[in-house]
Amino acid sequence: MNNSLKGALLSGLIFPGLGQIVLKHYKRGAVIMLTVLVSLSIVVVKAVQHALAILEKIELEGGAISMSTISNAATQASTTSVSLTFNLVLLLVILCWIIGVVDAYRIGKKID
Repeated sequence: MNNSLKGALLSGLIFPGLGQIVLKHYKRGAVIMLTVLVSLSIVVVKAVQHALAILEKIELEGGAISMSTISNAATQASTTSVSLTFNLVLLLVILCWIIGVVDAYRIGKKID
């Protein structure tokens, strides 16, 4: 398998930046990987905070769990700033993924 295809597949299918690491461009790979890992960590933290806010709303309403209670609490707990942050971070992950694939392919072409 040629280097361009190997790098692009590793960055696209396994994890962004892995193709750069395999093609010995360690700094580029590390930057892409760390950016994706930090972004995904932010997404997880925001999701947990949102879930805890929903649980808090349910507890304040008496603790009865039903679909309507969960739906109402989720609607009240969601804010536009949380949604905007979530969307921007996911956009960053997608951009890093695309950049990782294209860059690994380009590096592989230079090596081949």
